[in-house]
Formats: sequence, structure tokens, C-alpha cells
Amino acid sequence: MRVCLASTSPARLMLLRQAGIEPLIMAPAVDEDAAAATAAEERGGALAPEDLVLLLARAKAEDVATRLAAEDPAFDGLVIGGDSMFALAGQIYGKPYTAEEATRRWREMRGATGVLHSGHSVYRLSPGAEPREATEVAAASVTFADDVTDAEIAAYVASGEPLHVAGAFTVDSLGGPFITRVEGDPSTVVGMSLSTLRRLAGELGVAWTDLWALRQAQ
Repeated sequence: MRVCLASTSPARLMLLRQAGIEPLIMAPAVDEDAAAATAAEERGGALAPEDLVLLLARAKAEDVATRLAAEDPAFDGLVIGGDSMFALAGQIYGKPYTAEEATRRWREMRGATGVLHSGHSVYRLSPGAEPREATEVAAASVTFADDVTDAEIAAYVASGEPLHVAGAFTVDSLGGPFITRVEGDPSTVVGMSLSTLRRLAGELGVAWTDLWALRQAQ
């Protein structure tokens, strides 16, 4: 049973590998800003974070599943798409991209608690069969230390790590020591909820253990 990750996120790839899965990687060709803007216009207002991450996860997984089915009709397995956003005090935060924005966010997050929303879309591709999809949104609350200093924030931002991750933080790398509490599946904060993926695979008739690379090599 093969797995294709519809993402170039190093964190999501690491999670799957740690869970015993060695996926094929395909980058989704999705304009996230345009997709979000179109959905907001159609619904007459900004989407809630849980709706937005699911919208984008589904768009990414569908794009890759469609291309993969055309390029490799013999592919038999799962396509996994995901998207994450952090909500704090009524604001939705994706990737900050700039040092200035990352610094501003960290000063705001210091001593606060927010929620990391992670959308999941899993497609089951099988030769000769119609693709099937299962979706779910997972959430985990994250509490930041209230004694993080401006100097620590500056050093963390200068590392470059927070610039390209949702919410401007990680829990499994340099940002971890500045986080005091996570409620929910910890892997949700890393990039995808492994327990959610296992459940979605089961809904599609796939046993999680059949995805293990070690088992397939035997």
C-alpha cells in the first residue's frame, strides 16, 4: 500500500517517517490565497479557521490525487493533504514570512493560549475504481511561556525557523522550550494529526499498519 504526501512540508514528511511511512512527495499546484479569497466571496465573509484549513487541505489533496491518477494509473494507496493555521485572540495566523511579523506575533503570543487548527484530506486511489475521500479537522491548544524575553524572541526569529511555519512556532524543534502546554494530539501542532490520519485511513478501508514501510519491505 503506497502513500503520497501532497505537501513539501519537512515537518509533515518527518511525522510520516517517524510513524513508519515512507511517502512519495508531490507538491500541490494550489494558489492558497486565491482559493481562500474565492471561498470567502462565495460565503459572504471570511471563513472560520477550521473551515479554511479544511478547504485548503482538500484543494491540495484533490490536485495531487487527480494528477497522480493520470500520471500513474497503477497507483494503489492513499494521497494525504493537509493545511494548518493558528488562531489567537480572534485572529488567524498562517506563516509570517518576515522577521518583523514573526517578532510581532511572538510578543503577542507570550503568555497566551491559542489553537492550532489542522485540516486533513485523504484520498483512496485504486486502479479501476473511483477515488474516495475522507476528511477531518483536528485542533490542539498551545500555551506559551509568559517569561519569554525580547532577546529570546529576537534569537528565535533570527534562526529563521518561525518564518515558514503556521503560527510562527514549532513544538518539536527550537520553539519547543517556549511552549508550556499542549492540549490535544501533539502531532497536530507539528503539522498533521497522526491519530486523525489513522482514523481517516480506516474509513477508507485501509489498515494503518499496512502503510508501514518496514512491513511492505518484508
